[in-house]
Amino acid sequence: MKITLIVEGKTEKVFIQHLRRFLQTHLAGSMPSMKTHVYDGRIPKGAELQRVVRKLLNDGERSADNVIALTDVYTGTTPPEFQDAQDAIRKMREWVGPEPRFHPHAAQYDFEAWLLPYWKTIQQLADHNKAAPPGVPESVNHARSPAYHIKEIFRIGRSGRAYVKTRDAARILHDNDLIIAVTACPQLKALVNTILVTSGANPIP
Repeated sequence: MKITLIVEGKTEKVFIQHLRRFLQTHLAGSMPSMKTHVYDGRIPKGAELQRVVRKLLNDGERSADNVIALTDVYTGTTPPEFQDAQDAIRKMREWVGPEPRFHPHAAQYDFEAWLLPYWKTIQQLADHNKAAPPGVPESVNHARSPAYHIKEIFRIGRSGRAYVKTRDAARILHDNDLIIAVTACPQLKALVNTILVTSGANPIP
């Protein structure tokens, strides 16, 4: 099984290795080949996303069996381009068209939502006891995105360092089990389950 993930560059740097490590514990003997198709910034939209997906699925010996696209809901545009994860997923499906080997996914509202379940680790790195934002991680929205809250605790923390995604997100994930975030974040669980099911394994309930 060959899977290609379309992702943003920073997400690829800090998340994909931890995702692979997690999947290896659930796909013993059937771990797929997972490649990334990386963008410096947000992944493409509209007809360009359709073109990229078709190329990845029809590229001779390098063709992927399945293509997964992962976008943030929060893209920084005003007004917001996507209202929520389901809206982002729906639009990506419309852009690509009826292709069963394409699987769109979204981090609601940004990748940092999947770090919020590790708030104790975030407090330790920032050296501050500021409380976690209330509610479930993926309910933190456009007004103050998950990344905003993590940047804020680093800003006021005694560590004296600003939050840097490529450095600090990797440190947050390094010593924590991804199943904690998978359990707390339905969109992350959906992404993980797509990979598990397309690889012939049972989904995480």
